[in-house]
Amino acid sequence: MRTKGMLAVEIDLVVPFFDVDSLEVVWHGHYVKYLEVARCALLEDIGHDYVRMRHTGYAWPIIDLQVRYARAARFGQRLRVRAELVEWENRLKIHYTLSDADSGERLTRASTIQVAVRLTDGEMQLVSPQVFVDDVMQRLARSTEDPA
Repeated sequence: MRTKGMLAVEIDLVVPFFDVDSLEVVWHGHYVKYLEVARCALLEDIGHDYVRMRHTGYAWPIIDLQVRYARAARFGQRLRVRAELVEWENRLKIHYTLSDADSGERLTRASTIQVAVRLTDGEMQLVSPQVFVDDVMQRLARSTEDPA
């Protein structure tokens, strides 16, 4: 069973013609691009996008990517991509679900793992930088605040 994320965002996109093969099926490598769009939306929601990462002195390369294809996406299909933050204290782990936006049918599941690398010397960090953890904790606090 997959771990449920503490924070999640969903984005919608329509499969463009340039992402498909002659049978109008999305080429498998383009799914990674769809994950990236959702990951950027999640990081922006947290308040720690790639610009902020760079300004805090860290890069966050992907060190692991897993994709499980269940059904093909096709040209013109409206997709919903959900990105869920699963881990953030020692590494950044995100789970993804790609579904047909109209029917809700799941097409693909994926996960990525990123680790912080200090820009000054390229040293991989064994724990996430405190500034990132703080941004996540502030975002989690906002999601649990009573709107009243």
